[in-house]
Amino acid sequence: MTDLVTVAELGGALTAIGGAAYARHSHPAAYWSTVGLPLSVARLLASYSSTMDACGLTVEPPRWRALAVRAATRREVRPVPPRRGVIRPTTTGLRMRLRLAPGQEPADVAASAERLRHAWGVHAVYVRDIRPGVVELRLVGFDVLRKVRMPRRLDGGPLRVPVALREDATAFLRDYRAVPHELVLGATLSGKSMYLRNLLVGLAAQPVVLAGIDCKRGVELAPFAPRLSALATDPDQAAELLPALVKEMEDRYDLIKARQGIAPGTPEELITSDVWGLPDNERPAPIVLFIDEVAELFLVATRKEEERRDEMVTHLIRLAQLGRAAGIYLEVCGQRFGAELGKGATMLRAQLTGRVCHRVNDEASAKMALGDIAPEAVSAACAVPAELPGLAVVGDTSGGWSRIRTPYLSLADAAATCRAMAGLAPDVPTLAPFRPRLSPMPAAAPTPVVPVAPVHPATE
Repeated sequence: MTDLVTVAELGGALTAIGGAAYARHSHPAAYWSTVGLPLSVARLLASYSSTMDACGLTVEPPRWRALAVRAATRREVRPVPPRRGVIRPTTTGLRMRLRLAPGQEPADVAASAERLRHAWGVHAVYVRDIRPGVVELRLVGFDVLRKVRMPRRLDGGPLRVPVALREDATAFLRDYRAVPHELVLGATLSGKSMYLRNLLVGLAAQPVVLAGIDCKRGVELAPFAPRLSALATDPDQAAELLPALVKEMEDRYDLIKARQGIAPGTPEELITSDVWGLPDNERPAPIVLFIDEVAELFLVATRKEEERRDEMVTHLIRLAQLGRAAGIYLEVCGQRFGAELGKGATMLRAQLTGRVCHRVNDEASAKMALGDIAPEAVSAACAVPAELPGLAVVGDTSGGWSRIRTPYLSLADAAATCRAMAGLAPDVPTLAPFRPRLSPMPAAAPTPVVPVAPVHPATE
């Protein structure tokens, strides 16, 4: 009887271990909530002081404290770690604040992030500066980019779109007010279209003018035509749309100048240098221009096409240099974007503050996207695997960078959202000639009726 009980207990233990291993691989979020979180908290509480000491994050205690310890206990006074705050569990990891000792800085803790990860058995540790003397440790329990699940609470807003998930389990916000223009690079099937799709859907619900240039006959942007205020599907149409946008930008500058020319003695808050300082009833709607496969605007075969190319590039550079104050923003996408495209390419790229680099085919493409703003991110961009489409490295001119991944969004759902939001498209007379013509939805194919042979009453 005892042997049977032992065998049953062993079988139950093996089943539990196997179930935990399966859950860790197939359902990491569920495994973290049930198994990983308690184990990591136990490791953290049991080894906090020794781990901080091994990482060199402890300091000598104050002299008065050392004297008090020796007088009361006659024990050796040991270095003290940073004071730990409350451990806050999350669905993806843990959060904990540390109060640094005098002489310590956040870089000291960030340098030990890899050691802390191994000591506490988590996937990654990230350090964020909260205020002078206080940092927050964000412990991530599993690879959140393998299966993207956006946070429930998303801090969106006007021209702020949560478009992807960062590797520290926070949402990546595309904020046009902070980063006016952006360059998105990536090879075929790397996830550029998914990034663009999520961005368009996020902006479709806002009172924003959406315009597009898609020289692949519109195959990428045409499904979103009901929400677009302008769409060019070949270089000839783009050569007409870009001057119209420049004209709109100049008209907005005239509006701003008229507002500045007010009577003396007017309060300073009524004097503005961009559209965001105008009153709500006078402010024109912001414009976001999406350019898919920007290289198609640069490629030429004849002298006439070369002149057209130079004019389009000049208009693009003007929009990139002056468009922000007029509320015009650029989202430029392509596979490569370097000096080999022709005159003006490097100058235009220098105006694109934000950079998103998906999987690329060579290191030179990664350097085109990130080499001039975050050289350390080039190697990370070259290491993006092909089996994780949508994974990208994002950076900006501040030098910071991180890995993100866009959640999956089907083309049918994105197109349906744009059709539902078509009424939110602001009216811009300058762009009226370029509004895409909507073709009627194709009728659904009738369901074939399969004839059923009648049943003879005698056989029922």
